Amino acid sequence: MTEEPGRITRQFLTAPMHEVHARLRSRMEAMGMVVSLDAAGNLRGLWRPEDAGSTRMLIGSHIDTVPDAGAFDGVLGVTLALEWVGIAQELGLRLPIEVIAFSEEEGVRYGLPYLGSRAVAGSFDASLLALTDAGGVTVDTALREFGLDPERIGEAAADEDALCFIEVHIEQGPLLEAEDLSVAAVTAIVGQTRLTLTFTGHANHAGTAPMHLRRDALAAAAEWITAVETEGRSTQGLAATVGRISIEPNVGNVVPGLARVSLDVRHARDAVRIEAVQHLIDAARAIAAARGLELAVAGQLDQPAVPMDERLTAMMSAAIETAGYPVKTMPSGAGHDAIVMAARLATAMLFVRSPGGVSHHPAEDVREEDVEASLHVARAFLVQLGGEVG
Repeated sequence: MTEEPGRITRQFLTAPMHEVHARLRSRMEAMGMVVSLDAAGNLRGLWRPEDAGSTRMLIGSHIDTVPDAGAFDGVLGVTLALEWVGIAQELGLRLPIEVIAFSEEEGVRYGLPYLGSRAVAGSFDASLLALTDAGGVTVDTALREFGLDPERIGEAAADEDALCFIEVHIEQGPLLEAEDLSVAAVTAIVGQTRLTLTFTGHANHAGTAPMHLRRDALAAAAEWITAVETEGRSTQGLAATVGRISIEPNVGNVVPGLARVSLDVRHARDAVRIEAVQHLIDAARAIAAARGLELAVAGQLDQPAVPMDERLTAMMSAAIETAGYPVKTMPSGAGHDAIVMAARLATAMLFVRSPGGVSHHPAEDVREEDVEASLHVARAFLVQLGGEVG
């Protein structure tokens, strides 16, 4: 179900979304669930046992992808959510469960992520309707062309009967693989800082500009990039990355006069992240000053860390132990719909091993035994939660 034959690409409200909705709707209805499509394009299936109250658990993930994606990021969490309903039905729990297939999480089409979960969390600002994609199509137009009414997005927000939100997701990293573990309870989603630093020197002839008189912007950036790596390696739990660099004039026989580089810093503790970012900005300023360059720093993102609910995370850890697996807790280095939902509801996440630590790539994979492990954990978790609600 893809926009591009031969590889998986499924952006927000593109034609393949209709196919995904049809497949999921069929499965939900076969399980006795009441299915609806909200105004943000989230497909929602509600299972409510007879004589059960209105208090319900929400569980789900997203069904959009990055270009040339793997098959499991987001989608695994949606299909497993249906399995959670099946387990609850087998156990005869009186716990209503709402499964949500979020329409957008990746931020690919409109450059802003979590459009689907923002609606459910009640944080979808009307200004987002004016965002445009590469073809000039606004969010408002895309929603209407999909058969939705943007004026009703407010109705998608979870009500007071929503008890909590659970998301099952592939780890998208190598830690579980390195420790030969199937699953882990997520403690927090790390905070992120994204900056762009511009070193400005003076372009000059590569043959006639003496080395000691050069104001080489690329050399300065290179020196600073090693400082970024050193900061990341020397600070426990810190991820510091320079992933993009552009230079001017970008000619082989010219000393670069300008170098523009990105910085991405992440940590589960905001204080550590903020301190590391300041260290790196100070280092860049010192390098620029020593080389006679100018430095400009521009911020793109300053997102605080989002802790998962401590009680639900403890329940998830206990469920892992009850299911017979080693208990592993860890932060998530990537963003998820849970980061938005946590502002609205008590939220917890369960990670499933990513073989090879590969994600956002066609080689992304899961192991059947790890999926099975996650379902044993689901059973133990549902027994706990169902006992509280029932």
